[in-house]
This record gives sequence, C-alpha cells and structure tokens, in this order.
Amino acid sequence: MTSTEPINKRKQYTVFAGLMIGMLLAMLDNMIVGTAMPTIVGDLGGLDHFSWVITAYTLASAVSTPIWGKLSDLYGRKNMMMASIVTFLAASALAGTAHSMTELIAYRGLQGLGSGGLMVGAMAIMAEMVSPRERGKIQGLFAAVMPIAMVGGPLLGGFITDHLDWRWAFYVNLPLGALALAVIGVTLKLPKRSSKATIDYWGAGLLTLGIGSLVLFATWGGTEYAWGSWQIVGLGVLTVVSLGLFAWVEQRVAEPILPLRLFRNRNFTLASVLAFMSGFAMFGAVGFLPQYQQIVQGASATNSGLLLLPMMAGVLVFSTLSGQITSRTGHYRTFPIIGMAVMGTGALLLSTLAIDTSSFTSSMYIFVVGAGLGFLMGTTNLIAQSSVGLKDLGVATSTATFARSIGGSLGVAVLGSIFTTRIQDSLTTALGSAGSKLTSTGGQLSPKMIESLPKPVHDAYLGGMVDGIQGVFTWGAVFLALGFLVSWFVKAEPLRDFTVASSDEAKPVPALAMD
Repeated sequence: MTSTEPINKRKQYTVFAGLMIGMLLAMLDNMIVGTAMPTIVGDLGGLDHFSWVITAYTLASAVSTPIWGKLSDLYGRKNMMMASIVTFLAASALAGTAHSMTELIAYRGLQGLGSGGLMVGAMAIMAEMVSPRERGKIQGLFAAVMPIAMVGGPLLGGFITDHLDWRWAFYVNLPLGALALAVIGVTLKLPKRSSKATIDYWGAGLLTLGIGSLVLFATWGGTEYAWGSWQIVGLGVLTVVSLGLFAWVEQRVAEPILPLRLFRNRNFTLASVLAFMSGFAMFGAVGFLPQYQQIVQGASATNSGLLLLPMMAGVLVFSTLSGQITSRTGHYRTFPIIGMAVMGTGALLLSTLAIDTSSFTSSMYIFVVGAGLGFLMGTTNLIAQSSVGLKDLGVATSTATFARSIGGSLGVAVLGSIFTTRIQDSLTTALGSAGSKLTSTGGQLSPKMIESLPKPVHDAYLGGMVDGIQGVFTWGAVFLALGFLVSWFVKAEPLRDFTVASSDEAKPVPALAMD
C-alpha cells in the first residue's frame, strides 16, 4: 500500500459527498412538493390536474437524462452537473411565483430538465470511479440519499405547509442548491478528456415527442377524452410513429442518444425493464399516500411526512444490506426477485386501506414496500452497468435512469388517472351531480376545507379518497407481479474487480485522477 492511497480515498469520499448533495437536491424537492400538494391544490385549484404537477417533473427529467449524458461527454461532467443545478434553481424560483396550476406545471417541467442532469451525472461519475465489485457498497451509500430525502422532504414540506406559505416549498431549494454548487465546484475534480461525440438532435426530439404523447395518451384516456375520441387515437398514432422513427434514426446516426444494440444483451434489457417497473410503482406510493394520510387519517402535513418514515427505514436498511452482500460475495441475482416479491406484497396490503385503518397499520404496510424497494435500489443500475462493454458504461447508467424515470412518469399518469376517476365515480354515486362538482376543474378543496364540509358530504369524500387509493395500489400490485416474473430471467454474471477508463480494455486506474 502506498502512502497516497489513504489520501485518494479521502478525496474520493469527499467527491461522493458533493455528488450526493446534488442528488439530494432533486429528490428532496419532489418529497417537499408531494407533501404540500393538498394545500397547493386548495390554493390554485384543479384537483384533476394534480398528477400533472408530478408528471411534468418526472417526464422532463426522463427525456432530458440521455441529453445531459451526451452534453457531459462533450463539455465535461462537472460542467454539466453544475449547469443542471443552475437550471433547477432558476425553475424553483419561478415555481414559487406561480399563480395558477398551469404556471406551476410549466415551471415544474423546467425543474425536471435540471433534475435529469443531477441524477445521471452523479451516478455516471461514481461508476467511473469505482469498480463494479465495490460499486454495490457505494451504491448502497448513494441509495441512502433517497430515504434521507423522503424523510426530510415530507417533514420539511409539512413544516412549510403548516407554518409558512406553500411557496417556500420551492424557495427552500435555493440555499441547498447554493451549497451543492459550492461543494461540487470545490471537491469534484475529474481528468480532462476530449470527445468528438455529437448530439443526436433528431433522436432527442423524436424520443421527447414519443414519450410525451404516450404519457398524454395514458393520462387523458378515459378522463379528459373518451378512449375512442380523435384526440386519444391521434396521440396513440403519434406515439407509435414517433417511437418508430426514433428507432429508425438511432440505427443510422454515429452517436445515438439511446443505442438500441445494447438491448441485445438480455441482462441489460431486463435491468431496464425492472427499473421501469420499480419506478412505476414507487412514484405511485410516494405521490398519493400523503393525500390519504392527510384527508382520511387526519394527519397534518408534517405528520404525514413522519408516517412515511417506515418506508424510508425499509429502503435504507435493505439497500445497504444488499449492497454489502454484493460487494463481499459478487452475488446479486436474487435481489431483484426478492425486491419485486416484497414490494408487490406491500402494494397488496396497501390496497386494503380503509377509512378506519390505523396509522400504525398503514405504516407497517409502507415499511414492507420500502423493504422491497431497498432490494431493488442500486441493483438495477449495477446489472445494467455490468452487462455492457466498458465504453458503454455512461450510456448504460443513463438508460437505467431513463427507464426508471419513464416508469415514474407513466406511473403517476396512469395511477393518477385511476385515482381521480375512482374519486369522481364514488362521489357521483354517493351525492349525484353535486358530487362531481367537488372534483371538477377549479375545485379548491384543501384538507381543512374538506374537514369543514357537512357530514354527509365529508363522509362521501373520505369514501371516494379510499376508493381512489385502493385502486392505485391494486393496479400497482398487478404491475409488480409482472415485475416479479421478469426478475427470474436475470442471469448471474461475474462482477469486475477493476475500475474503467475510456477504452474497451480493462485496466487498473486510480480511483480518482486529479486535475
């Protein structure tokens, strides 16, 4: 052992701290906003557009992820990481000034553009610095950012909602973002490299058009428009044509934004599918549970954040455990199987939530979901990264992240549509035409307003909310059951014990090369 190794190790973990702050910035915001959403809806109106506040963010993050990856190849990962933070902060400041749901959705989309660079940048930089065998342990460390955000975010969001104006749910990003910029600017020093990569503009445009059309198709179908209407049929056709042209373009450009040849590898394809499925189910749980907890269980915004603590505990414990086992043994194949089975069981339990379900019982169900998610956290990225050639490491990382984000976008859109439709149907059945007006466009119902409704109307609204949340988790469980079947086809492949450079050859390189 040389005398410089401990120094490099300390520098390495300092860089990790900077990257984790960047990831925390993106994750924390989503959790804060999710907790504040009932109050935001009560102020700005538009319950039927509730899911789009989340969907706009996740969709923009998803489609921008591969673009940020290409830009980082051209102009450096550190530069693009900092550019994504600045974009995110500018959008946060604008979101705090929103005076309508339309404005808020637009600014959330801009936030999502910045978020896409934060997530893929952090994971790709870490993947270059650490060997696949050791990556399981480090990814367990990175996975800890999620429970910290999911616990701290709802708590902070609850405090802001209960004691300040909801607009501070966005303004609070500014000091945290300034800290992230400072830490990353000082600590992150990467080897300088030149690249002749070009941006696949046609691919990026077609992918954005195709995914956007798909999410609109899933969101508006059966709610805004009938499934057989020209609007929905047109969106379906546009989705198929756009994605078909995207596949055609990607096979002909020199630097495809999403190389389709990677999907010839079975494990890579399965890792992407599993990332998509876990994202689909995860965003449903996080996005809709605070509504149930605040409106049905009567929790304050702050306490609804505390009620998510068991989920985060499950994620933290089991992501760390699976990462340590992978680093010590090289074994990872069973973790996606266990994760999907446990997460699906948790979703089934949550589908039984009722008006009289205690907070303790629902917390135990939430813990089960967190435990399953913990087994999946990091494992899908590890499988994708270890299934491709070394020159495709960055692309593999962005593809897995992209798949998870697309799953989240569609999850929120599809489950949000189910959630809203079931609430509307339940209220219409119980109260007639008066019930449908409660959730029509512009309906402004905060938890406090719902509490003050006449008892028959109040009880009907709680019943509708329960119907909505049961529908969300019933379909989530079905989706996770499919994920469980898919996970059995993952092959056990040996993990490398070396870090990688820019070539296809395996060779030992310093864990951190300083400028």
